[in-house]
Amino acid sequence: MKALVYTGALEIQFRNEPTPVVGAGESLLDISFCGICGSDMHAWHGHDERRVPPLVLGHEAVGRVVDGPRQGQLVAINPLMTCGSCSFCSSGNTHLCAAREMIGMRRPGGFAEQVSIGSDNLHLITNDAALHDVALSEPLACSVHAVRLLTHDYTADKQQRMVILGGGAIGLLCGLVARHYGYSDIWIAETNAHRRSILSGVIAAEIYNPLETGPEPHSVALLMDAVGSRHTRAASTSLISPGGRIVHIGLQDNEGGLDSRFVTLQEVSFQGTYCYRSDDFSEALTLICEGHIRGQGWCDIRPMSDGGKAFEDIHNGLAMPKIILANK
Repeated sequence: MKALVYTGALEIQFRNEPTPVVGAGESLLDISFCGICGSDMHAWHGHDERRVPPLVLGHEAVGRVVDGPRQGQLVAINPLMTCGSCSFCSSGNTHLCAAREMIGMRRPGGFAEQVSIGSDNLHLITNDAALHDVALSEPLACSVHAVRLLTHDYTADKQQRMVILGGGAIGLLCGLVARHYGYSDIWIAETNAHRRSILSGVIAAEIYNPLETGPEPHSVALLMDAVGSRHTRAASTSLISPGGRIVHIGLQDNEGGLDSRFVTLQEVSFQGTYCYRSDDFSEALTLICEGHIRGQGWCDIRPMSDGGKAFEDIHNGLAMPKIILANK
């Protein structure tokens, strides 16, 4: 089969690879679409020790089952695999399982014609949702989970100001989730002018360049850091109000920036988030299948064979917030 293979820092090749091995309890799928995630870029830059080349990356995937219990059916792939028996899995917090694994991390992922994964990780697609939109299910699940944490399951005062740092796919999806659940005073900080112009046409929010302007210091009750750099952590604590909440979903670096003294003295809540619960994934898929959240206007669909150029365009800041690769 053809696959896009990460072969080293800043290197990726479209080449022939063996057909995936299908283990017990697993299914084999023909991949229709698979989105490029920030974590794929992190690996491509050579900054993820978990993803060792050569490796087929990609985990934001949708396809058709060719071997397994749902043979012939179109499914969204929940790429997160867990033990299913620990206390976290039993309580529904599968994303905290110590044995958590994901396709495209240590086993071949979705940038290929085919992938294998546990049959329990497959979710049937309802309605007539566009398959390239369904490929957004996984990043949308991360965003649903993050917004749930930030707003205490959407119960926080919907008149409060929410600032999202970073207008990439996760930042935008967090904004779209918040808008869907009634939050209206949303600001999105984005330094890339190309992205700002795209965001302005996709979401009803205040899109701004944080290098030039922004909310008043300590005026923001709810803040989402969708970048995760020392600069955005510093910005978080300069913007957050006393008693406010910061949710940190970005993973750009681990080089400080957070004013822990202010966080302590002003009783600011700071919470990290990674992945999602199974019910977050189900909610995300429902939002897509019911047409509430779509990729129109901010997603770029490209052939899998052109994946190398897609990685370069993202690296150079020339891409839409999300590039989804398609098998033709």
